[in-house]
Amino acid sequence: MNRSVVILGVQWGDEGKGKIVDLMTRHSKYVVRYQGGDNAGHTIFLNEKKLVLHTIPSGILYEGVLNLIANGVMISLKSLSEELESLESHGIDAENRLAISGSCFLVLPHHVAIDRARERREGSKIGTTLRGMGPAYEDKVARRGLKLSDIFHVKYFQKRLKEIIDFHNFHLVHYYHSSSIDYQKTLEETLYNSKRILKIVKDVSEILHKAHKRSEPVIYEGAQGAMLDIDQGTYPYVTSSNTTSGGVSLGSGIGPKRCIGHVLGVVKAYSTRVGLGPFPTEINGPIGKYLRKRGMEYGSTTGRPRRVGWIDILMIKKSIECNSISSFCLTKLDVLDGVETIKICVSYQNKQGKRIYTIPSSSEDWKNIEPIYEILPGWKRSLYKTRDYCLLPKEAISYVNRIEELTGISVCIISTGPSREDSIIIKNPFHR
Repeated sequence: MNRSVVILGVQWGDEGKGKIVDLMTRHSKYVVRYQGGDNAGHTIFLNEKKLVLHTIPSGILYEGVLNLIANGVMISLKSLSEELESLESHGIDAENRLAISGSCFLVLPHHVAIDRARERREGSKIGTTLRGMGPAYEDKVARRGLKLSDIFHVKYFQKRLKEIIDFHNFHLVHYYHSSSIDYQKTLEETLYNSKRILKIVKDVSEILHKAHKRSEPVIYEGAQGAMLDIDQGTYPYVTSSNTTSGGVSLGSGIGPKRCIGHVLGVVKAYSTRVGLGPFPTEINGPIGKYLRKRGMEYGSTTGRPRRVGWIDILMIKKSIECNSISSFCLTKLDVLDGVETIKICVSYQNKQGKRIYTIPSSSEDWKNIEPIYEILPGWKRSLYKTRDYCLLPKEAISYVNRIEELTGISVCIISTGPSREDSIIIKNPFHR
């Protein structure tokens, strides 16, 4: 029996996946990150204290749960070391709850330098987190990358690092007119930051193979959102990895029949986006400011204010198709408290007046469409920290029901606040 639950974002990220993983971890023995890197920002709460995780899985608060960083994750050794130290300062024995695949590729100082140099030269065309993700993935695809396990072979690592830094320094100096990266300093810092990380390097794929063979419950935790997927998202305004459910198998080394069981799509009750890119339902003006303030819509990694808009059913349907979503978790429903009327985008219309029911594939086509809305009444009563479905006002229930009707997917969890307890579990995705 497949007892895995994939928890991933349906929109452009920042849907609240970290909280939902934290909520569901009590039903699991493993939590696995399988893609992305420290460009992610997953927020969880420990005794009402906010913790932002970037690379470490969101199940780390639970004793007895093994958190796994699988081969598809990009590792910044400095960032990961700082994250471990931060968790330990809160009394969490993170190191003994964590295992990391030696097949993870490294994000190194030259990757960050290239990211920043590009931003200066080209301007904020994509709106990256400046964590070096894009350049690190480029090195991986170009077969220039270094893996975490390469550090075990110091002479080989030294030689390869020197070659890679020389290659990138040429571009940094002669094309970007930026400072070069110091090889010796990079080597020393990398070896220093790797000391505690190398102690917890394990064969993560083998751990997962055995877990699935024993039919143990596993959570696969996605980062970013489906519409930022390098292949399925709103290209070129995307991340560098596969954020959709297909990335689970590639990023964990487990065949899809074993690792993809129930796919829980996390949907925010409205839409947000960080950085540039198409956003047809974007709200400007007082309502947008109201939702941004109430939802505390500022990037966990960058601190940048998020763009805010109405929910987009066409985008959600696309996400359903490319992820094989089983059920939804609807987050931040309480943020809509006090909004007089709530809009749902049900189609687009081009400049010739033709209705469009699928999302465009070209970035140019997005410029020629506008959203067509259904309008529902809002509610005045606060939903904040509501934990019983029967206590929701009828307008909120109507909104949830309409999303289900338009998408054909049931909502099994509703989030009404930041802590794991501020949740309404209609049906547990592990109980199927």
